[in-house]
Formats: sequence, structure tokens, C-alpha cells
Amino acid sequence: MKRILCVACSLALCAPLALGLHAAYGEEFAPDASVKAPAAMTETAPSLPQAPENSGLFETPTTHALEASEGGMSEVSPLSPLQTEAAPEESGVVVREATVDGGESASPDVGGDYLSPLVTLRADPYLYKHEGMYYFTGSYPQYDRIELTAADSVNGIAAAVPKEIWHMDANFKEKYVWAPELHYIMGQWVIYFAYSQGSLWDIKCCALRCTGDDPMHDEWEYMGVMKKTAGDGFSFNSGMSLDMTVFYHEELDKWYAIWAQKPSSSNLYIAELADPFTLATQPMLLTQPDYDWEKLRESVNEGPAVLQHAGKIFVSFSAAATGYEYCMGLLEIDACDDPMVKENWTKYPEPVFQTDESLKIYGPGHNCFVEGDNGEQLCILHFRDYKDITGDSLLDFNRHAHVMKITFDRNGVPQFHIDKEDLYNSQFSDHK
Repeated sequence: MKRILCVACSLALCAPLALGLHAAYGEEFAPDASVKAPAAMTETAPSLPQAPENSGLFETPTTHALEASEGGMSEVSPLSPLQTEAAPEESGVVVREATVDGGESASPDVGGDYLSPLVTLRADPYLYKHEGMYYFTGSYPQYDRIELTAADSVNGIAAAVPKEIWHMDANFKEKYVWAPELHYIMGQWVIYFAYSQGSLWDIKCCALRCTGDDPMHDEWEYMGVMKKTAGDGFSFNSGMSLDMTVFYHEELDKWYAIWAQKPSSSNLYIAELADPFTLATQPMLLTQPDYDWEKLRESVNEGPAVLQHAGKIFVSFSAAATGYEYCMGLLEIDACDDPMVKENWTKYPEPVFQTDESLKIYGPGHNCFVEGDNGEQLCILHFRDYKDITGDSLLDFNRHAHVMKITFDRNGVPQFHIDKEDLYNSQFSDHK
């Protein structure tokens, strides 16, 4: 397999290490027989000529001694219906065991008291930092508009007044507007979101473009469904597509899009971007539901979010139906590897965050990553504070946005954990 040489990889010799189970998406995936981990690596702050400033996707690396972990995943308060299984023989991707909520932390102590919930009645929360300002958006409960909120601190978002920047066509009474994400990409402000087209469930990845430099005060223009490259008959065409996110790959100097699409199950796909509204390549299947925890009530991989840290690129995603079974999985790739080569990716065989009844966390997921007030890494995610839902879970609007402080183990792997004292410290009431 041809490898792409990058600065990070040239600093250390990479030795193969068997860390977990391996599987394949049939002909879709042909993984290596091992997963490589650098024995040691000294990193310096990278130059990001085209990366969005202070976006939260890039962290200033610190010096780490990276050691391969041979331990399995520790428990994350499992529920009996959420027990995981061994990798199915034909399941899909290279899988790796990791320590979650365990192991020695290689990251500094995180501080700051953040409100919980930060924002109520906002599923699919997205918090973006740019030039010292925070911008928040998420799925509006009626699924008919996009709002933006701005503040100079994370907690400031809770008190700031949202501004409606776009509303779906008033002539359409049965359409969905889902999961908006704000990005500063290639010199312009863009919002990616899912929007019903010809019918309620004909949902496609769409985009808005800000006509100026101020996302809160300048006009926004609807750009329509994302465009694909010539010869691509699949993207945004076969089944429902939604939850698009984008990231800048520093080593390759390229932008990529990741989104969910549902030809049968809901899978994640990745493609290079030619511009903020057009794919440059054919899509690659990144992950599909392989394990029981990804298939509870519905077979779903959706809501991708990108975190770059210590020579790795991590993609979290959400799995299963949107009730208490909803949970978060994790993918990983070396930053010096080509993300369009399937066997370069590693998939963790167990959820990294899931329902914890003892903490009244039910159905956590659809997260994003952002730098906090003190420079720490945060994960913004939604969950409910109760298990039982009457009727359609989409019409239960009590998925509130919360803040999770992320730490990293000795291998640079993010640790997903919320302390009890950080939960439910602000007054709120559920929608009835």
C-alpha cells in the first residue's frame, strides 16, 4: 500500500502493532492486517495557511510520547440493551480497542464551569469559534428555520438572543430542516444543513452562503443541494442524505466533506471538495453499521464530527435510533495518511459514549468539537434527561445541548466522560 509521507510521520519510525479486530465491507473495504502506532513522536505547532482560524478542528499540538495501548475498552456505564459484541466476520473496517474513560491522561487539566444544559431544545448542536467569537446553531424544534447565536464566551451563548437567518419556503408545510453547521471555508461563511426537497423524506445535503463577512448581520443566500463531480450518480441522489460536515487536511492541503446517506442503512461517506458547494471526487464509503449497538431499532451511522490532535484525525459519529439507544462511535486515521484510502481508517468496536442512567444521560450524540474559553478541547452534544418517549422521538424536542470536556490518553485518543458535578447546573424545563 502506498503511503503519503508527511512531517509528522518522518519524525518517527512506525512499527506495526496488532491492536484489535479486523473486518471488511466486502469488496468495499480491504483493510491492512495491522494497525500502526508510532513508538514516539515530538510535534511542533503546524502552519495552517488555509485552515479556519480558531475553528476547534485544529489544536496546537504539544509534545507527547505516544505508546500503543494493548488494553481493552473500559466500561461506559452500559445498559443491558446496549451490550456490544465481537466484530462480525464481514462487518466492515479495521477495528481497534482503546481505553475510554481510563488510562493516564496526556493532556493538561481542563478548567471552567460550563452551563448544563447550555442551550435547551436544540438537537444536533453546533458551536464554532472564529477570531474569538462563538457561533451556535442547531435543529430548531419545528424543523423549519436556521438560527444563529453569537457570544464571546461559551456560556454567553446561553443568554444571547438567536437571530433567524433563513426560513424554508412558506409554501411548504411538510418539510424538514435539520442539523445546520456553520463553517468558515475557503474564505467564506457557509452553513451546511439537511433540507427536504420534493417531499418530506426527500432530504438532501444543502448549503447557505453568507454574502458578506459578518454571519450575524449580512444576508444569506440559499445555494441548493450540494453539487457532485461528473460521473457521480450516487452522492445526494440515492436515498436520504444529511449531516454534512467539512474539514481541512493540513498535510494534503485539501478540504474534505463527510456526510450520511441512506441507500438502505444510513452510512457515512467522504469526498474531496472542489469548492464549498461542489465535490471534487467520487465518494468513498467510510463506515456503515456493523455492530449491534449501531443497529438498535434502526441501522444508523450519522452526525460526523472531526477532531485533529497529536498526529491523528478522529471522526466521531452517532449510531442507532434517536431514543435512549442513540450513542457515539469513533473512527481514527493517521494525519499523514490519505483519508480517501479505505484501509487507512480504524473503527473502534464499541461506543465511546452512550446512555448512563445513573447520570440521567439518555441518547447522547450528534456532537461537534470546539476550543473552550481556556483553550481546552470541548465536545458539544445533545441528550435527554429521561428514557421513555411517547410517540415519535423526532417530535420529542427535549434533546438539549450540553458541554463535555475532552481529555486525551497517552496515545492521544480522546476520552469522552462527563462528571456528575458538571451536569444539570442550570435551571431548565422540558417541553411538554
